[in-house]
Amino acid sequence: MHTTRSRPKLVVSADGNGVVSHAGSRLLADLADATTLTSAFSDALHRLRPRGTGHDPGRVALDLAVMLADGGEAIADLAVLRDQRDVFGPVASTPTAWRVLAGIDEAALNTLRAARARAREVAWLQADETGHPISASQAGGRELPGLVLDIDATLVTCHSEKEQAAATYKRGFGYHPLLCFLDNTGEALAGVLRPGNAGANTAADHVMVLDQALAQIPDAHRHGTEVLIRADSAGSAKAFLAHIRALRQHGTRTTFSVGHAVTEQVRKAIRVLPDQVWHPALEQDGALRAGAEVAELTGLVDLTGYPDGTRIIVRRERPHPGAQLSLFDQDEGMRHQVFLTDTPVGSGSIQHLEVRHRAHARVEDHIRCGKTTGFGRFPSRHFAINQAWLELSLTAIDLLAWTRTLLLDGELATAEPKKLRYRVLHTAARITRGARRLRLRIAATWPWRHELTTAFNRLLTLPRPAT
Repeated sequence: MHTTRSRPKLVVSADGNGVVSHAGSRLLADLADATTLTSAFSDALHRLRPRGTGHDPGRVALDLAVMLADGGEAIADLAVLRDQRDVFGPVASTPTAWRVLAGIDEAALNTLRAARARAREVAWLQADETGHPISASQAGGRELPGLVLDIDATLVTCHSEKEQAAATYKRGFGYHPLLCFLDNTGEALAGVLRPGNAGANTAADHVMVLDQALAQIPDAHRHGTEVLIRADSAGSAKAFLAHIRALRQHGTRTTFSVGHAVTEQVRKAIRVLPDQVWHPALEQDGALRAGAEVAELTGLVDLTGYPDGTRIIVRRERPHPGAQLSLFDQDEGMRHQVFLTDTPVGSGSIQHLEVRHRAHARVEDHIRCGKTTGFGRFPSRHFAINQAWLELSLTAIDLLAWTRTLLLDGELATAEPKKLRYRVLHTAARITRGARRLRLRIAATWPWRHELTTAFNRLLTLPRPAT
């Protein structure tokens, strides 16, 4: 019998010098500098520093975004950065951070959004120049042309009274933000904070978040590039789809793929479809999907009021255990899902269009990760402060996305925030000084030491905009 060795005994004290944790998060702060995000935030919030003294409000906002990307959940978590001055420099106190957030009104919020857009343009140019261009979105084992924007709403529970928090349709209480992510890279393009009782299918809110998202895309990509907008059935409002179609008049080549309710008219059309018009559905790798078929209902369902060329496609599938089925689904013995698209005939089979639409489900992963990067909880009783917090959360998500694109390889280049934090951002190190240089020494036994040092070296070689 082999005995299990006990761990070595330790004597614990709090008198260490030159030891830092979360050293990898310095990558995020330096990347914000390299993409001009820090300076853009400083310009955006300069009016909040009327006497020109104290902490730069833009730098305070940037430090909050770095803290959120690092996994912080509350403003007090800035202490992790503040108490490691050798790595992160001077970081504002918690009261100062509160005052900066309280000073961000709607006008300042718009300037922050414009600052994010300028920094995004720099980051995308750096990606092109370093051989890491914006990747293509994938569906059905194929690359999708252009950019793919996914819009979806989520519920965020509030455990205390906050301005505009309200009862939700799931019998909870809190907010109901509407968000837009770029599926190509996972960047968070836009978000609108809404009361918990906000309508899921409000066309005006969808128009607002889409316009904010498109404003984040650099001109070189927004014009002349195909832009696919995906949403669930909440995005099928006729006014919203008409807005997407109208964007073509301004040089944006937009198309849509949105869910649609299974109405009585749709049910009647499904029942009259002959078996020979159903085709096997596809998996995301392009293989056939067992027990699933797709068919087109265009011409059998009245689409009056929708943009010209709108098509309607249905998928039926054997329900998995636990699936919530309507009475129609139970009667038919199949689960049905319907969506609308204005992709013209001849631009792909209905199987490809269906699997392309089903890839919209990836937005759920982006939202889940976003909730661990700031917008899973809101810090204040005041709605305006929580709006600013949401914008900084979107900034944090962007910093993580740019880090993956510009600085990392292999599985870390596609890693979710939890993995990045565990392996890279929360790395411990030792600070040493010598030859007029400050050195960050990562443990020689850390499993991801080479990936982290390579990322820092790549950061140094990123092309900088001319000043």
